[in-house]
Amino acid sequence: MSLRTTQLRIIKFTKDFLLATRLLQIFQPFNKLFGFIYNFNLLTSWVHKNKKAQLLTNDFYRPVRHYDDRLKSFTAIADHYRLTDTPVCYLEFGVASGNSFKWWLATCRNPASRFHGFDTFEGLPESWGVFDKGDMQSPIPEVNDNRASFYKGIFQDTLNGFIDTHRDELTNTRKLIHMDADLFSATLFALSQLYPYLNKGDIIMFDEFNVYDHEFMAYRLFTECFYVNLKPISAQNNFYHAAFEVV
Repeated sequence: MSLRTTQLRIIKFTKDFLLATRLLQIFQPFNKLFGFIYNFNLLTSWVHKNKKAQLLTNDFYRPVRHYDDRLKSFTAIADHYRLTDTPVCYLEFGVASGNSFKWWLATCRNPASRFHGFDTFEGLPESWGVFDKGDMQSPIPEVNDNRASFYKGIFQDTLNGFIDTHRDELTNTRKLIHMDADLFSATLFALSQLYPYLNKGDIIMFDEFNVYDHEFMAYRLFTECFYVNLKPISAQNNFYHAAFEVV
């Protein structure tokens, strides 16, 4: 019997034994703690591996965060990639009051650019950290620009229909994707549905990237399971806001 065969038999026996005896369930009260340690260590390793990899602005480490400093990343990205006059397809997931949506709408002036905002506009569809389901509710923003459209509802109900009617735009226009959905489920769903339309040079931004069990976990599973190579290009507020280029 080969060594590999012996190893496989030991692994199978051990797994079946643990399933049958439920022995590891003595650790069940600590599941959340173990999950936190595992995922936070993955985040820590990723940040320290990539803290000097950015092409543009990066403020790591800073003791005090200022949310509006993400605009430094916005500006650096817009300038570096010359997005102000280039046609873009801007997709924002998690519009809320529309501050970032309006910033990009005002900055990207090309008349051929299109801006699409996705949100429930009725608050979070599930709890997130200290926020309860229904928190962060905002009405659909009022914008005076016919290049902008909004799609109300959870992404699982609205995104695929949008994709069906915008395939040419998604395929042939440089995409600027702003992930501000907060939730793991929403972030991973949106990324997975957009995967077939990602092109080299597209940009993906995360607004709560360093939340270890939500946007970071969605990023990690997406890049690992879909074999997507995302190059870090910008970060602000200790990687709360992080941006990547599809390479």
